[in-house]
Amino acid sequence: MSALAFGAGADLLAGSLSSPLKSGVRIAYSAITWGGNDAKAIEDLASLGYHGIQLRANTFGPYRGKPSELKALLDQHKLTLAMFSSGNVEIDPAKEQSTIDMHVAHASFVKALGGTAIQLTNSARPKDRLPTSDELKRLAAVMNEIGKQTAAMGIQAAYHNHMNQLGETPEEVDVIVQGMNPKYVKLLLDIAHYKQGGGEPEKAVKQYKDMLYALHLKDTMSPLPDKPDNPKAYKFVELGRGNVNVPAVFKALNDIKFNGWAIVELDGVPERDKTAAQCAAINKEYITKTLNHPI
Repeated sequence: MSALAFGAGADLLAGSLSSPLKSGVRIAYSAITWGGNDAKAIEDLASLGYHGIQLRANTFGPYRGKPSELKALLDQHKLTLAMFSSGNVEIDPAKEQSTIDMHVAHASFVKALGGTAIQLTNSARPKDRLPTSDELKRLAAVMNEIGKQTAAMGIQAAYHNHMNQLGETPEEVDVIVQGMNPKYVKLLLDIAHYKQGGGEPEKAVKQYKDMLYALHLKDTMSPLPDKPDNPKAYKFVELGRGNVNVPAVFKALNDIKFNGWAIVELDGVPERDKTAAQCAAINKEYITKTLNHPI
């Protein structure tokens, strides 16, 4: 099915969402698209009317000794820290303690910023083979230890599924999630990564409803117009432009009465002639007009 045909179907489904959803989904936006210019991201997102933001570990160095300055900037623009990208979790036993220490330090920083959660990804998947079940379970085990320590600080650890990492396919994600201790680690479901990995995110919302803490909202375009014969070629795009059935995801969230953060995220601008703020405005229009959901 072409992206255009899929989009038309998504529009029809969106018509069934003509009245505001009754779920408690809260919309935030990730600063990653601004490429490290977090002050500009904060300013732009506040001006567009967003109320939550995700920051990355790049803010830890500059503000580590003065988190109050960054918190003041967030407070000035009335933005809540919805999530903090804490970085990779290493499964090498020799690196276990250092990776735990790093994420615990980030959690302390997040607490000082008034945040409540950190996002965990992991190192790249093997290049010449599929990851083993033991490797996937090992990732869950290390995350459990991180989550146990951050939970004691009041900070939730959340696992982010990701292409080109452990947990790329739905089957791999399931092994990882099954190994996660729900007392300490929850799921941050990235709907575009999950779709690109071969899954249906609207089904994952219901499958993991008891583990779901937050979502990343973006779309994935594949195949690409300039590479129609390459099924592995893809790029992440604004909501409504790709293959993810975003209305179905929101309907599933409504069905399970989800009341957490759904964070719009674009790693970079999809086309060079766009700015990060323009992408954020496009996503805002889709959320507020197509989904009829407030930001």
